[in-house]
Amino acid sequence: MVWKYILSHSAKVLILGILNALTIWVGTKLVLQGQLVLAAILIFGAVGITYIYLSRRTYPLRYLVPGLVFLLAMVVFPIGYTVYVSFSNMSTGHILSKEQVIAQIEGRLFTPPNTRNYSYIAFQNQQGELALLLENEQGDSLYYQGKLTPVKLPDKRFIDEDNDGKPDRFLSYRRLTIPEIVKALPSLGNLSIPDGKYLLRLSSLRVFTLYESRYSYDPNQDAMTDLQTGKVYRPKDGFFTSADGGELYPGFPVWVGSKNYWAILTDPAVSGPFGRVFAWTVVFAALSVITTFILGLSLAILLNDPYLRFRQFYRVLAIVPYAVPAFISVLVWKGLLNVNLGIINHVLMQLFHLQIPWFTDPIWAKVAIILVNLWLGYPYMMIVSLGALQSIPGELYEAAVVDGATWWQRFSKITLPLLLMPLAPLLIGSFAFNFNNFTLIYLLTGGGPPIPGAQTPAGATDILLSYTYNLAFKGGTGNQFGLAAAVSMIIFLIIATISALNFHLSGALEDLSKNV
Repeated sequence: MVWKYILSHSAKVLILGILNALTIWVGTKLVLQGQLVLAAILIFGAVGITYIYLSRRTYPLRYLVPGLVFLLAMVVFPIGYTVYVSFSNMSTGHILSKEQVIAQIEGRLFTPPNTRNYSYIAFQNQQGELALLLENEQGDSLYYQGKLTPVKLPDKRFIDEDNDGKPDRFLSYRRLTIPEIVKALPSLGNLSIPDGKYLLRLSSLRVFTLYESRYSYDPNQDAMTDLQTGKVYRPKDGFFTSADGGELYPGFPVWVGSKNYWAILTDPAVSGPFGRVFAWTVVFAALSVITTFILGLSLAILLNDPYLRFRQFYRVLAIVPYAVPAFISVLVWKGLLNVNLGIINHVLMQLFHLQIPWFTDPIWAKVAIILVNLWLGYPYMMIVSLGALQSIPGELYEAAVVDGATWWQRFSKITLPLLLMPLAPLLIGSFAFNFNNFTLIYLLTGGGPPIPGAQTPAGATDILLSYTYNLAFKGGTGNQFGLAAAVSMIIFLIIATISALNFHLSGALEDLSKNV
């Protein structure tokens, strides 16, 4: 018993030691990169976990911590980060942090007036280290080997083995031939040799040129100065902007408040396509639920008939679409509906001389999506309807027949009400699923055909989720992460509302079923 305790305690200490060592290592790197908030969260989290697993007072929390960690990492953090992005201008050109943008802009160079050019001879030792002998038009020579130093030729350290007037060797360094220089161009091009306020950079295969930093950042004034023109650029809307409106690219993310949400509601360039996409999303989800439920229930009623021969065989056939992975079925249907080569258009052409533009006409593209989703969704509705039908007492139908009720009266007064009680939450859940049915839209139509004149990447068959994906990753004018995050939050609120309605309805139906 003692040995068992010692082993378990030792394993616990070892695992926590590794965790804390990794925390110190990663936390140090985050601090050096200026990510103080993330470093603090990481360190406090590691300290908290260590305390929980070593203290007897927090024993119950030991079983909750793994789930809480994954909840925070996989749910809370993504939602929180999406909320943050939705209130920012994060997009193409506004991805780097302000510090990274400053460093990038300050790294830009220009050639000052009357700049000097240097021809050079490159040397390399056995370890692959490079050295340079540079000479300008005035005959001044410089030697670079980690640092730049003047040199007067001739110098006994430079050895001319073939007496051609050019040194072939410098100590242990060997002169490179032209082909070898070409191979070494990536390393030569990365050289940035300080020479006072100038930098020597490779400007052509055989020439180094003196460059000067074009921009200088003043942290006290929070301003960027163009040393070539004298213009001063100050931060405005995520760009360093001059008084005359000139902007330096790239920009950096800044807080824009509710600008993205107002754009969705008021900016015609955004609200127009968004409104059409939102309306189609609701119609698509509603039609998908209605059509799949009608077909699934119809088949369930038919296959629930005890006098139907081979009904077990028919049931197996009817659930085949449910057994095949959805993405495979969608790709098969995409081939069947191909305008020029698809079998469906081929048959229609042979019988009716009709060719339907399934994916190029907005109306027919929507019809294609509803038909394919009907194929994918009716087996689920059939299965749940079959189960619900078999739970309805047969005595109710017998009594209705005795009272002279017709088939429609039995269906509308007995079958449908008793089916809706258990199936209503499932229908609401199906609506929520189809509201975000990205796989079908992406694989079948890709959201197309495009909406004419839309200034955001919106297609006639896009639903909100595929529209968000296009905003974030396929925008013709760049990736609009802030706007996409705002749309994501709207989707989140809609699905949360549907889920709340589902829970409420489930509870109400549960209370109602107690009185049946």
